[in-house]
Amino acid sequence: MFTLPDLGYSFDALEPHIDAKTMEIHHDKHHATYVDKLNDALKGHDEFLNLDIVEVITNLDKLPENIQTAVRNNGGGHANHSFFWDVMSPDGGGEPNGELAGLIDKTFGSLDDFKAKFKEAAIGRFGSGWVWLCFHENKLHSCSTPNQDSPVME
Repeated sequence: MFTLPDLGYSFDALEPHIDAKTMEIHHDKHHATYVDKLNDALKGHDEFLNLDIVEVITNLDKLPENIQTAVRNNGGGHANHSFFWDVMSPDGGGEPNGELAGLIDKTFGSLDDFKAKFKEAAIGRFGSGWVWLCFHENKLHSCSTPNQDSPVME
């Protein structure tokens, strides 16, 4: 059975960038609902409940067809939000350094150019979705996915 992960920090820890109320709503309401609906969709399919969520959403074709959409949407929401909580940090921020900084410069030209491309991808996403910085075949690229889809689903 999938569970709502702890944040690991308080709801107000990311202020002033993300306010406490937004964090609380996204964690305790949105993310919790994705987990509940994912577990509901997988009732009677216990063989999927013990897998890692990424393994589930990357193998949607192995699920019964009648639950694939519910698992895609809610499993994606659970996976994406879990990743988001993990990469956000009250101690984060600042400019990237080391290998990541080098790859950003090599791929996008500069950090400012990367930020512009990332923002462009976000603004270009109609409706709900996510923007990602991906690393594939030793290259960085930004991409946008609709709704609760994830690059690992592609």
